Amino acid sequence: MNKTLPVDIRLMQLTAQGLWLVFAGLVLAGTVVFVSRHAAFALRGITISGDVTHNNALTLRANVAPHLSGTFFTLDLGRARSAFEAVPWVRQAVVQREFPNRLRVRLQEHQAVAYWGLEGESRLVNSFGEVFEANVGEVEHDGLPRLQGPDGQSAQAWEAFQALQPLFESMDLALEQLDLSGRGSWRARLDTGAVIELGAGSLPEVQARTQTFLKSLTQVSARYGRKPEALETADLRHRDGYALRMRGVTTLAQDASKK
Repeated sequence: MNKTLPVDIRLMQLTAQGLWLVFAGLVLAGTVVFVSRHAAFALRGITISGDVTHNNALTLRANVAPHLSGTFFTLDLGRARSAFEAVPWVRQAVVQREFPNRLRVRLQEHQAVAYWGLEGESRLVNSFGEVFEANVGEVEHDGLPRLQGPDGQSAQAWEAFQALQPLFESMDLALEQLDLSGRGSWRARLDTGAVIELGAGSLPEVQARTQTFLKSLTQVSARYGRKPEALETADLRHRDGYALRMRGVTTLAQDASKK
């Protein structure tokens, strides 16, 4: 028949078991630390894939490697990702460990679709409507449009440009610049130098107003023996119509004769 052990003996047994668990835990933790810092797991290489149009693999490794610290187990992937995304033209980086001592990185570069801000600035807009800084001399496509507007409105400006550009192209005109004022009013500049005040309102409203104007522009220009390219300025902010000026056309003499 088993007899109940005295309280002091049971406490001694529990204490011994507790100490053993603590010791085992310390040994395990020490082993993990030793293994994680072992030279065999020091980073030996980085495999880079994805978009590398503006940054080759050698340049990326040279720029990012000094910012990477730790081994395969201890490397902070978040900091590693930030280091890659700090490189010019890199929009997004996905960083993964590759056992036992390598990193695998997949990059997505910015696709420049427009300049942002004043002439001479190094800011660009990507296909997501995001502003980024890079060497504009490395832009691959000539003739990118210029967008201007308040900070944080680049996506709205790019969306508006994409909506309005086809309207002008249907008239063989090219939208070269689109500005958004702090009050929400749009101004377009064409490659011919013409400036058009498009006014404020929702994008569908501005789109409809522009389309109506362009349809009548053909009739007005033909009436005076001109082509739409002769347009100099137009103001669509009037409620019941618009005002325009065309090169080589004046109505002053006609108005005087009527008087």
